[in-house]
Amino acid sequence: MTKTEIINRLLQLNFASNEYWLITGGAMVLYDLRDTARDIDLGCSTSLADTLESCGYATTLLPDGTRRITIAEDIEIFEEWIFDKVDIREGIPVISLKGLLEMKKRLGREKDLEDIILIEKKLSN
Repeated sequence: MTKTEIINRLLQLNFASNEYWLITGGAMVLYDLRDTARDIDLGCSTSLADTLESCGYATTLLPDGTRRITIAEDIEIFEEWIFDKVDIREGIPVISLKGLLEMKKRLGREKDLEDIILIEKKLSN
């Protein structure tokens, strides 16, 4: 998904901007660190997670007690998954670069190593 596609999908969800934030690959796109993302991952408040679960969206309890909610084939939401703070980019709430870096480091996946380098480079400029 391109930046425009991500923004349009998020606007269609019509979530309150203080209830969710874009994370992982989508955040990389909104920070202009990547051209596209495979899917959209979001963090959300417990209140939004409660609402989504009560609406019948597929919900999985994670080992830390938070929930992962699937609302579309290409959109997953993670309850209270946040490091640092949320910034607004092009009208969309997005995890801060510092928070995104911490998230990528904690995930520790091979595919995140290049992203970590890109984020560190942008933070040092």
